[in-house]
Amino acid sequence: MSSTQEVGSIFGEGVGPATAMLRSPTVIIASIGLWGMNVYFFRLFGINYVRVLHLDLVKEKEAMAGTKSSSSQTNKNNGSSSAELSDGKEQFADNGNVPPDSRTGIVMIGTSGKNSDEESTPFTPYSMDHPGAEVTAPKLFFLSFFLLALLHLTPYVWIHWLGGDIMTAVFAFYGSVAVGIAVPLPSTRWVRHILMVVLQRAAELINPRCACNGTMPRPIPFIDVFFADGMCSLSKVFFDWGMLSLIATHYPHPVPASTHSIVIPSLVAALPYLIRARQCIIMHTVGRYKNDPKRYQHTLNTIKYLTSIFPLSLSAFQKTVSIEAAEKLEPLLLLLLAVNAFYALTWDIVMDWGMLSDPTAVLAASVVGEMCVPTGVANEKKQCAHAMLRPRLRFGVLASTGILIADAVLRFSWLLRFCETSLFPSKDVFVLVTQFLEVFRRAIWNLLRVEWEQSKQTKAKRLEQGGEKGKVFEAYSDEEEFPLMTNMSLQLQMSAPIRPASVIRS
Repeated sequence: MSSTQEVGSIFGEGVGPATAMLRSPTVIIASIGLWGMNVYFFRLFGINYVRVLHLDLVKEKEAMAGTKSSSSQTNKNNGSSSAELSDGKEQFADNGNVPPDSRTGIVMIGTSGKNSDEESTPFTPYSMDHPGAEVTAPKLFFLSFFLLALLHLTPYVWIHWLGGDIMTAVFAFYGSVAVGIAVPLPSTRWVRHILMVVLQRAAELINPRCACNGTMPRPIPFIDVFFADGMCSLSKVFFDWGMLSLIATHYPHPVPASTHSIVIPSLVAALPYLIRARQCIIMHTVGRYKNDPKRYQHTLNTIKYLTSIFPLSLSAFQKTVSIEAAEKLEPLLLLLLAVNAFYALTWDIVMDWGMLSDPTAVLAASVVGEMCVPTGVANEKKQCAHAMLRPRLRFGVLASTGILIADAVLRFSWLLRFCETSLFPSKDVFVLVTQFLEVFRRAIWNLLRVEWEQSKQTKAKRLEQGGEKGKVFEAYSDEEEFPLMTNMSLQLQMSAPIRPASVIRS
């Protein structure tokens, strides 16, 4: 959710146009480096982010494989038993090997009938079969620094040496990046793989996933929800892209001060929120088919994204009226921004991170004589932060609390507009800073979001688990997360020895 749902400036004087066209690639480059930070901390704290992001896709593929095999067996023999249908599923797996999913890049490993209930069905990342394609934090850091240097070098060479202008310099930068990716060098194979994954997930965002012939629509996988949420933080980048398209269309003439010149970039900026709201509506429909009593949460989530579109729409409208009329709408815009910030912050903490679901837990514990102890005190009792936030905090109390406070502050970064003239040399610099603050907020938000999703996936698996491994899950209390540690290849290995959570925290 962007912290500044306002329409930027298209028309104006000064150095603004150059800054405006260069700020979008700058923010994207910063996002690449910040994702490298995420990868570093995920691995440092033993969070298998690859499994968390792809688990829903794996389950969806397995469900589709089971449906196809069952239909095939039914057509061959309508009187076949359930055991025969299970054999059909094994045959579909082609003796344990399924080709890589063209959409996810995951190599699916088929399961046999006796192990189908266990989490012994690893998925192999793309990098396992393509050496050099693994994504690491150092690679992401180096890529972001290289692109940043290229971004500054290209306009200088293009304008001062080749006599071009800033407009063509921006396209020269994008062209240079495209050529660099297209050249089939082994060292850039991982970049091409990431680009394909991004394009595939972007295509999935417009996948109808509709209910055909009265059947239930397919649920939205977590990776697409995660991807769309990241797009929401790039709303200003989408606006700049819409503006860039207008400038390119009218080049070399200036963009005319017309209504459609405001509406088109504003619609592009609202696109991430509309996509995310659509996902919530689809999940509400899925919940209705399943009679899920918590499906109302998807309605509340839809409203949250609408609260982002309202200030964006009002800000666009202000650009089409006189200065006096726009100033009269300013209090309403501030109210809409405040409502969105409070709503989104509450959703971050309670729903996206699973925290503060019971803020009175400390008082309740003291009433029954189980008073918690302050954070940092060596005691067997629960720390107060754990009681208020969450019993299981993979990043620790201090880091989790720090992320929560930073997210709360950055949600209100739009308040910098009140000291814009005193802190920033121009409007475009102000927009660039707020864009960077938003992608940084999204980066620290990612840490707790993926951590909480892993915890939910583990608890869901615990409920499904049976047999001997089910006893292992039962050995952990409801307040402990099953330690999903992973080796450096990021391949899930349930057969490996299980280490206590206390060892992981140390």
